[in-house]
Amino acid sequence: MAEEGKVVRYFSRDFEWEELRDEVERNPKFGYHLFPFSLSLSSSSQVAADAEAWRSFHRRHSTGLFFKERRYLLKEFPELTALNDSIHVLEVGCGNGSTSLPILRAKQNVIVYACDCSQDALDKAGEMVASSNFPSIKRQFYPFLLDFSVNRFPDWLLCTACQKSSLEKQSLFTPDASGKAFIRLNGPSFLEAKCCIGGMDYVTLIFTLSAITFQRMSFVIAECMAVLKPGGLLLFRDYGLYDMTMLRFPPEQRVGFREYMRSDGTLSYFFSLDIVRKLFLGAGFIELELEYCCVLSVNHRSGKKMKRVWVHGKFQKPIVGSS
Repeated sequence: MAEEGKVVRYFSRDFEWEELRDEVERNPKFGYHLFPFSLSLSSSSQVAADAEAWRSFHRRHSTGLFFKERRYLLKEFPELTALNDSIHVLEVGCGNGSTSLPILRAKQNVIVYACDCSQDALDKAGEMVASSNFPSIKRQFYPFLLDFSVNRFPDWLLCTACQKSSLEKQSLFTPDASGKAFIRLNGPSFLEAKCCIGGMDYVTLIFTLSAITFQRMSFVIAECMAVLKPGGLLLFRDYGLYDMTMLRFPPEQRVGFREYMRSDGTLSYFFSLDIVRKLFLGAGFIELELEYCCVLSVNHRSGKKMKRVWVHGKFQKPIVGSS
């Protein structure tokens, strides 16, 4: 279902991250980014404020034009279309559907479950999927409201009993609108009693983890681990240390170590490879890939060159009984 006749060319090694690091750390004007920071945003009131800031953000950008479809996604994570079997994907922090849409378009037998703390974002994601050139994908997309930074994923993704028994089989059921009963997929639409859908083959964290407080990141990653099937993959992409946007933040918007707050109250964290590795391996994941993507972007109007840095990672949930 991928668009025909279009070849995606994607470059991620336009410059060396180590050279950028040396350039930044030698420049006195960037010194304040390197200082230790002792204050914390871990209070429950601040976490609530973070979620409300993102809800307000999505209300302001309800047209959905702020986020472009992530066309590079399948090139960077070809695993999403490699399997012939039906697969279940959980997109954490789906926004307006810019990640869900290319996955749905590329594969007919994928079911995408997508959560966000903003109902406005979910509504827009549903509209984007419904208005795509592939009407059938509406039946493959199941958005649900959840502030995943403070709440556990619902049991219908993978219940506690099935987590304990390391359920690996693929389920053909999905929750109905009430979230309590289940409808058989690819078959008659009647309600069935089923404990859960059996877990996810993939979980995506695409520019999501950086939007919550650092103190809540381990909780979110542990929840992602819990709903993955054994052997399932977590696909990660987010802002990297010394990205252009980090260096643009003034000192007064620095609210933590490598953590910044925009004028609208939304957060942005910038990851080093060491921090990402510590977070995911600490949750029990196996590291498959972890690297900086360094892209030189040019403003054709002004001629200004901008050095963008993202972190790319793939992590696997251990298979039960494997060494």
